[in-house]
Amino acid sequence: MTVNVSLAPPSVLRQFHALTKPRVIQLIVFCALIGMVLAVPGVPTFPQIGLAAIACAGIYLVAGAAAAFNCIVEKGIDAKMKRTAWRPTARGELSDTQTLIFSAALCIAGSVLLYVWVNPLTMWLTFATFVGYAVVYTVILKPLTPQNIVIGGASGAMPPVLGWAAMTGDVGPEALILFLIIFLWTPPHFWALALYRVEDYRKSGLPMLPVTHGSEFTRLQILLYTFMLLAACLLPFVYGMSSWLYLVVAVVLSLGFCWYAVRLLRNYSDELSRATFRFSLIHLSVLFAALLLDHYLL
Repeated sequence: MTVNVSLAPPSVLRQFHALTKPRVIQLIVFCALIGMVLAVPGVPTFPQIGLAAIACAGIYLVAGAAAAFNCIVEKGIDAKMKRTAWRPTARGELSDTQTLIFSAALCIAGSVLLYVWVNPLTMWLTFATFVGYAVVYTVILKPLTPQNIVIGGASGAMPPVLGWAAMTGDVGPEALILFLIIFLWTPPHFWALALYRVEDYRKSGLPMLPVTHGSEFTRLQILLYTFMLLAACLLPFVYGMSSWLYLVVAVVLSLGFCWYAVRLLRNYSDELSRATFRFSLIHLSVLFAALLLDHYLL
């Protein structure tokens, strides 16, 4: 007797949740939270903790809306790439209409939350980030220029600015330093991924740098950006935002990133490119965690 066994499709709720790109949003909210914490001298009060929680929720919702909208625009491209072919829009499990309504609902809910219970500046900055990622980057830049990651990285670098604005009602130099760090971190992070996924990007038709300019040129750009990132990571100490604890961690992490980039340029392999990509995630997470610890311990 033959028994047919088939895997049940994910529930509708899980499909909608997948549209929000949860892992990406977790990093976005974490970076925004760092901006919030650094904006508050000393230990935050209970009202400040409540404000931060509401701001994180609002930023989470709007970021999820941008991710869902991105899934609509790129469903054809996603279907051609192994890394993204599982997404519900690429598989046809959710329609464009369903996804668009979901994205709009998240954006509206998050914007109202930020405008009413946080402050208008944070809402407008968050909405501008939504437009920058979902429209300017996804619709215009990504399919047109190999510098899409560089220019579009401005949207991805906004979370600490949003967090700072949520707690203070303005955007200070400290927030802009955090912005600069993420802005310079983004190209080597994504280009390391694009190097070992180059065939996927070539099939998709996207003009990613390894496709348009080749592997060696891309690896050189990664190295140059890691050097600039090293300099930017020193700014919190130079400006007086942090002490020696952060400086030591920042130097070690950034030199480590540069060392990966040097090795990548001299002797490329897909495995080394994957390792560089993974280290870039560790670099940003630990760097910001060090800023957090430094803020409270010293």
